[in-house]
Parts: sequence; C-alpha cells; structure tokens
Amino acid sequence: MSSKVSVLNRQDRVSVDRRKIGAAARRILKTLGYEGYELTVVLADDREITRLNRQYFRRNRSTNVISFPMMDGSPLSLRARMLGEVVISAETAERDAEEAGKKGEEEILFLLIHGILHLAGYDHEGTKVERLPMEAKEREIFSLLKHPPSRKSSGR
Repeated sequence: MSSKVSVLNRQDRVSVDRRKIGAAARRILKTLGYEGYELTVVLADDREITRLNRQYFRRNRSTNVISFPMMDGSPLSLRARMLGEVVISAETAERDAEEAGKKGEEEILFLLIHGILHLAGYDHEGTKVERLPMEAKEREIFSLLKHPPSRKSSGR
C-alpha cells in the first residue's frame, strides 16, 4: 500500500518540484516502515515558519524545519495512519545550502528526512551518544535517496 503524501508550496521565493519532494517522502516512509501512512509536507517562507515556531515552541525566530506528529498512540484512533506534518522553510534551506556550497534541493531533501525522522520518534537532543542514531539514519536515508540501488537483473 502506497503512502499518501500531500506537498503544499506556501512560498514563492524558492523554486521547488513538489512531485520530487512527494516521491522522496514516499521513499523515506517506505524505508522507515511507514508505507501506507499519510504525510503532509509544507514548504513555507521564513515569516510563516517563524510564526509557527513562536506559536508552538515559544521561539521567536526562523528555523529550517518543524515536525508536527499526528499519531496519538491509540490503535483505535481514526488518525492512526496520519503520521503528521513536516514544515520546511524553503528560504532558510536555500540560504543554508548556499553557505555550505550545496544545492538548495539537497538541503530541502535533507530537511525532509530530518522532519520525517522526528515523526518516526527519532530525536537529536541530548548528548552526542543520544544523537548518534538519528544522525546515522539521516546519512543512511540521504545516501539511499541520492544513490538508489540499481534495478538491473541479477542475470538469472
């Protein structure tokens, strides 16, 4: 069963390919064992993500990505298959990519992975040892998305 991914572009400063983002999100969900779940990805500008950051986390500043989990842990929940929402500031992603000498598309992809991992229960707060599992999973999935396995037949 394929995942339902909605990609909403609520900004007009950075060019994005919503289909590519949706396809990447579906691959990430499948890799994490969340195939068949629903996810919303919102591409926002700095103003919108600052508003969300202030409203939900009392931080009056822009950030690159915010995740809003929708799973409530109850197997009988009507929202049991709605994993959540990932909001990415396309402006911040573009700036961060430029500073790091990367493509904006790669930074958005990395933030998408990061946001979905939060929805899947990964965390990067705490000590370096506590951050390692999430950081390792980010690198693993980013590598898989950048270099998908070959679909060549095995010769049999």
